[in-house]
Amino acid sequence: MPDGAIQERVFGITESAAKRIAFLKTQEENGDALRMRVSVLGGGCSGFQYVFDFDGGRNDDDHVFERSGVEVLVDDVSLDLLAGAQLDYKDELIGAYFAVENPNATSSCGCGTSFAIG
Repeated sequence: MPDGAIQERVFGITESAAKRIAFLKTQEENGDALRMRVSVLGGGCSGFQYVFDFDGGRNDDDHVFERSGVEVLVDDVSLDLLAGAQLDYKDELIGAYFAVENPNATSSCGCGTSFAIG
């Protein structure tokens, strides 16, 4: 990135994540009114941790990202740490889970839910 360039504040959603979110919404009461919220909180073993949950509301500082009819909310402060990242859903031998591929993370722990930035 050239000096002085500002990283675009986008957040991607893979097709795998969109499909899993759509399925999980069908398991929730009033699922049609829910959106997945991805946020970053201080804590975890690396300094920050990802939090995934459903939310029926939308805050003034929320950014909405959409894929295949599924909407994901990211608040403004979290988006600073997630700019350029992508939400994925992995179904592997060790288990199935949501994962964030975050270019801003300089390191992450083995659990995959916490990270550090340089």
